[in-house]
Amino acid sequence: MAAEMRLDRFLAESVPCTRGEAKALLAAGRITVNGAVCKRADTHVAAEAPVLLDGQPLSHQTFVYIMLYKPEGVVSASRDGRDTTVVDLVAANFPRRALFPAGRLDKASTGFVLLTDDGAFAHDILSPRHHVPKTYRVTLDTPLTEEMRAGFAAGVTLADGETMAPAEAEAISADGRIVRVTLHQGVYHQIKRMFGVYGAGVDALHREAIGGVALDERLAPGAWRELSAQETKKIWGACHK
Repeated sequence: MAAEMRLDRFLAESVPCTRGEAKALLAAGRITVNGAVCKRADTHVAAEAPVLLDGQPLSHQTFVYIMLYKPEGVVSASRDGRDTTVVDLVAANFPRRALFPAGRLDKASTGFVLLTDDGAFAHDILSPRHHVPKTYRVTLDTPLTEEMRAGFAAGVTLADGETMAPAEAEAISADGRIVRVTLHQGVYHQIKRMFGVYGAGVDALHREAIGGVALDERLAPGAWRELSAQETKKIWGACHK
């Protein structure tokens, strides 16, 4: 995180509140910085600045970054009226956080889902411009062929005419049916659609890594932990190579 940030952002992350609500607090004269009332949302302050709301000091809250092992049957969403969501699995530990998944897995798929409340970070991960690599273990109903491998490397053209970015596919089982795939973009049902071009079906899909950070092998399905600062930095770095 930058050494300084706009005051409205500081308030949004510390109260917490929306940027609009932060500006309303400022306009009402309820915020002081270094002992003086401040009404300018674009004032830059340090994370450790003495900012007070109604005379009470605020402690800046940094964003949360969570590595979750998504189990089968859980949906990649913040809320759902019918199914358990990835956010439901951690919500009791973060009651005041507006968490959401930075990228999705199908309901039947498993593996690494990154949860955060940092919208800018999530945008960078998901932006087509940044090509953050994501690695999957895929179980096929037929062995991987050289045609598939070469096609992935060149960029598969889907049935609807859209051409995918080059991707890596390598067999990791003796029978060639378990394949490790690395993608550099995110398209709806991308892996299933890519293999579908070659008449191959996907029986199971498990995300192993995002941006070079592997799913912690100590985590059981449904378990989670916060990313370390080093891991967060590594994923962020993958966005900005």
